[in-house]
Amino acid sequence: MSDPQTPDIGPDRSLLLVDDDEVFLKRLARAMERRGFEPHTATSVAAGKAAAQATPPAYAVIDLRLEDGNGLDVVEALRARRPDARIVVLTGYGAIATAVAAVKIGATDYLSKPADADEVVNALLNHADGTLPAPPENPMSADRVRWEHIQRVFEQCDRNVSETARRLSMHRRTLQRILAKRSPR
Repeated sequence: MSDPQTPDIGPDRSLLLVDDDEVFLKRLARAMERRGFEPHTATSVAAGKAAAQATPPAYAVIDLRLEDGNGLDVVEALRARRPDARIVVLTGYGAIATAVAAVKIGATDYLSKPADADEVVNALLNHADGTLPAPPENPMSADRVRWEHIQRVFEQCDRNVSETARRLSMHRRTLQRILAKRSPR
């Protein structure tokens, strides 16, 4: 995480970081502080919603899956209190459907973990005018997109292999082999 020149954040530098991985949270808070933000942290949906209600920040970075619930609940709470907030949703489960849901609910952008501070700053500050960001340097491969889709359907079927296989018109054993493998790059 190199320190680029301080970006143009604006007069309100408040930033809410919500993630249940405390090591990652502390590291990201320090990195964002070095870049000129004034970070406040929370490790749960409840704490994130409370912070969003008490002092709604101009910026937020919210993990999608938290121990006590869904980070999209924090996005909704913040968006209700501060419609102009720039919100980035982070997740280790980069599913396309989840990204769409996050943006529909009010997130500005969506990043898959691991994301470094420079990527987070770019997502928070760039494209405020509604233009699309530049394509990624390393986009997902077709195999990775397929794997993500299968994972999304699997989660939507409450991790039921038989139901997932039926919905994907796939043999159950084939699906089990795919699920047992690591994600493609």
